[in-house]
Amino acid sequence: MITNIPNIKHTLSGNFFLMAGPCVIEGEEIALKIAEKIVTISNKLEIPLIFKGSYRKANRSRLDSFTGIGDEKALKILKKVSEEFGIPTVTDIHESHEAAIAAEYVDVLQIPAFLCRQTDLLLAAARTGKIINVKKGQFLSAGSMKFAVEKIQESGNPNVILTDRGNTFGYQDIIVDYRGIPEMRGFGVPVVMDCTHSLQQPNQASGVTGGKPALIETIAKAAIAVGADGLFIETHPDPANAKSDGANMLHLDLLEDLMIKLLRIRKAIS
Repeated sequence: MITNIPNIKHTLSGNFFLMAGPCVIEGEEIALKIAEKIVTISNKLEIPLIFKGSYRKANRSRLDSFTGIGDEKALKILKKVSEEFGIPTVTDIHESHEAAIAAEYVDVLQIPAFLCRQTDLLLAAARTGKIINVKKGQFLSAGSMKFAVEKIQESGNPNVILTDRGNTFGYQDIIVDYRGIPEMRGFGVPVVMDCTHSLQQPNQASGVTGGKPALIETIAKAAIAVGADGLFIETHPDPANAKSDGANMLHLDLLEDLMIKLLRIRKAIS
């Protein structure tokens, strides 16, 4: 169901696909370093890969939080990653006018969870003809995401992916209801589990979002076990010093071992 993404490899392997990369593009050197490592792993294990990187972080808790290195500069880095490694890329958009701009540089446009009900944004993304990955709002049920799918598909773009990232529970934690994965797959679109943002702990007193990265493996294993088509994992060689979301990112050195474990689960249930 993801064979229509340009440059994507290993689609005949029968494995889940992976959206992985840093939270935000911090610079060319580190983006290429992360991409090289992930590409090496995905080729070795025959996992279809889409490289992820936000060109700008619009949703930040504090005014002084890092938002990016400049839109055009970051988008050009994403394009370079795609060209140098022959892989597709995905990035977030936040406002309608960004859709056409970002579409010139990446293969997949991502709608952030907080914005998944924004009709104008969904329609602008749909009009680009790109694959659209819509993250399920943590305030929504899985079933309600059918309306996001319909908005895009009824605009003439059949290429939709849905990504779960948990549900708000209380004020400072998120939980995952795994019933949502098969429910959203029932809409006839690929469903991804966001294994890192689902472990966020927002609304901390410091104004910096916390997280529980030790549970990334747990979230990922359960998602594959219930039939997720893909996984979304933000990863970095030095999460403690990452510019954004370091508290819930997977250390890059742990990615390969995790993928091996998950492929065993995938094989067991296939």
